Amino acid sequence: MQALHAKIRTIPDFPKPGILYRDITPLVQDPAALRLAIHQLIHPYAGEDISAVVGMEARGFIFGSLAAWELGVGFVPLRKPGKLPYEVHSMAYDLEYGSQSLEVHTDALGPEDRVFVVDDVLATGGTAAASCGLIEKLGARIAGCAFVIELDELQGRKKLSAHRVHSLLHY
Repeated sequence: MQALHAKIRTIPDFPKPGILYRDITPLVQDPAALRLAIHQLIHPYAGEDISAVVGMEARGFIFGSLAAWELGVGFVPLRKPGKLPYEVHSMAYDLEYGSQSLEVHTDALGPEDRVFVVDDVLATGGTAAASCGLIEKLGARIAGCAFVIELDELQGRKKLSAHRVHSLLHY
């Protein structure tokens, strides 16, 4: 994991004073590091009965779509309000530095689906918990959640205690 740690850039006071932002841009710019990150994200779930990968806007799209491709399953995007053109379910949540909501098409998943949730960072757990809530609202089951980075002191994992959680890097 040292190779991945070396590709995370820390930016102080972004997006507001007191926040240490963990920038994944250098990681996604390096093909070998990106490939390693995807393989390590999916490794604990390889061989399981997963029918779809869900990723959250926007950076979750990067890792989620590549994980879906590697697993040979479809990708379901969770978007910010007003971005999806069909009927949606919506769920609000709190962030480390504000609040937001996510939406999913009402027909994106169903009771037959077992879903793998992927995002870049697990911070307070609000985004991931809302994502799991939306998936369960559609009747699907959560196979597990995976993150490139987990900010341990924010204890976001507690909001996901009902699910398997796998993180590559801990800060």
